[in-house]
Amino acid sequence: MTVGEVTPLEQPVDGPFTTRQLLRLDEALRIADQVTGLNFSIYLGPLEEPLRESAERLHARTRDPQRSVLVAISPNQRKLEIVTGADARKRISNRDAKLAGLSMAAAFAGGDLAGGLMIGIDQLATHAGRS
Repeated sequence: MTVGEVTPLEQPVDGPFTTRQLLRLDEALRIADQVTGLNFSIYLGPLEEPLRESAERLHARTRDPQRSVLVAISPNQRKLEIVTGADARKRISNRDAKLAGLSMAAAFAGGDLAGGLMIGIDQLATHAGRS
């Protein structure tokens, strides 16, 4: 491999993430699900106005919404919403979600979308604790 050559795992895959980043995000979600017994998911794309209601509608379509945590990010609108179902909300407080959101936003501001998502998922799962 020569300097500057991009390996297949580092090439973007029809979106903002490389294959390696997608694999790492998938692993972070899988671990969060296993450790907490909750269902974590990510939505990346535009949100309709009002943004919170749009994120809540997406959350309602997740498998088992009561036990789900959705991190919805709209990069072009510069918006982040974290939606928790009733069971998840008992384990992840609004304060915990806001702290995870601030950590994600700091990483996003530095240009690290994948890293910010992994940090946020890890923090949310840590706050939720083991199932």
